[in-house]
Amino acid sequence: MNTKVTIAGVTLNNPVMTASGTFGSGMEYSDFVDLGRLGAVVTKGVANVPWPGNPTPRVAETYGGMLNAIGLQNPGIDVFVERDIPFLQKYDTKIIVNVCGRTVEDYLEVVERLGQEPVDMLEINVSCPNVKEGAIAFGQRPDSLYDITSQVKKKAKQPVIMKLSPNVTDITEMARAAEAAGADALSMINTITGMKIDIHRRKFALANKTGGLSGPAIKPVAVRMVYQAAHAVKIPIIGMGGIANAEDAVEFLLAGASAVAVGAMNFVNPYTTVEVVEGIEAYMQQYGIENVTELIGAVEELR
Repeated sequence: MNTKVTIAGVTLNNPVMTASGTFGSGMEYSDFVDLGRLGAVVTKGVANVPWPGNPTPRVAETYGGMLNAIGLQNPGIDVFVERDIPFLQKYDTKIIVNVCGRTVEDYLEVVERLGQEPVDMLEINVSCPNVKEGAIAFGQRPDSLYDITSQVKKKAKQPVIMKLSPNVTDITEMARAAEAAGADALSMINTITGMKIDIHRRKFALANKTGGLSGPAIKPVAVRMVYQAAHAVKIPIIGMGGIANAEDAVEFLLAGASAVAVGAMNFVNPYTTVEVVEGIEAYMQQYGIENVTELIGAVEELR
């Protein structure tokens, strides 16, 4: 039974990874999870300088999920290179660094720094506010997405994964723009913009007013978008959005994802990622599947 998948020339032991922002760089979870059992660890967003993040409160529970407005708090590239990369190198897993920034120049600075580091892939988070364009996210305009993708590709030494925002009218338009600009893979979906109001205090639950909705509530939207994108582009897709167990993960694979990432459920059950790995193996055994790649895009229409 072969669980290996290859994305942009990088072979993972299995198709399960962590979703950025829900797992740190693995240190906090290493007491619960054997990181060597994961196909890859996707780090929390890394910027060129430390970011303090948004004011609190910045997390709120919702039906079937959670809202967050963390604001990409992170210690910056210097600390990440010195502390986090050496830690992750101890494990038999791939290292995917999530890169964030406020301007194209911010992204490029981090990408260039990482060019000399032993990391396997870069995930470019294009849902950050683009200050120079009036706080419109790079990931919400095809021309902006094309521009930043092409500029990152010129500087990157590692394969580039563009993380797409679901807060768009047509996800296939964004997927095609990233592919046309040279992206090696896509990861999707990022969180859906949402809001919660405390009716007793008559105040917003988050200091930021809005936040990103994640968790099981968004899974049907995520599966649909992965399916649409998989039929629009030829590059691999890493599917995410509400994966709580192996059944959810297999659903994404059948929709066309080459790999999957577990996010919000890490907060509910720190062992979720390994349970998903084991569950996929059990599913393959149950249905006599020799190679996990047989599942990718294998959904059939009802007859």
